[in-house]
Amino acid sequence: MIRKKICILGSFAVGKTSLVQRFVKGIFSEKYLTTLGVKIDKQSVRVDDKELELIVWDLAGEDEFMKIRNSYLRGAAGYMLVVDGTRWETLDTAIDLKRRVDKEVAELPFILLINKSDMKSHWTIENAHLEKLQSKGWNVMETSAKKSENVGEAFKALSVQLLEEND
Repeated sequence: MIRKKICILGSFAVGKTSLVQRFVKGIFSEKYLTTLGVKIDKQSVRVDDKELELIVWDLAGEDEFMKIRNSYLRGAAGYMLVVDGTRWETLDTAIDLKRRVDKEVAELPFILLINKSDMKSHWTIENAHLEKLQSKGWNVMETSAKKSENVGEAFKALSVQLLEEND
């Protein structure tokens, strides 16, 4: 079995832990629990005839007070940038995080997840901004941890990228 470490990055309260819990345990909780430091889970994904075990590092939310520790990113094969569609500033944070990962760690496979698609009528992020990122080669997906929309598909899409890097 192929094992790959991936990191889940983004601002506080964008749904990183909820996405991981939905993916790993198939559950969603309305309770907000702040991640302190890092929480590590494992889950297998099948891509074609290959079994991939993802070691998922759910990192504490990034804001002006809490900065991602580069040591948590070491050894990562890829990552997910999670954004709350209802909070424009979380996209700015994600763009900044990608710049920092590229500069301080390496250019790694990643996916940008615009979370909370179940609240799309309240989104403040416009499609034009997402299309601009896609035109730069970013893989952008809309997810909802609450409704389990595209969660497994997002992890599988990142897994496909990781396997392509392996070949």
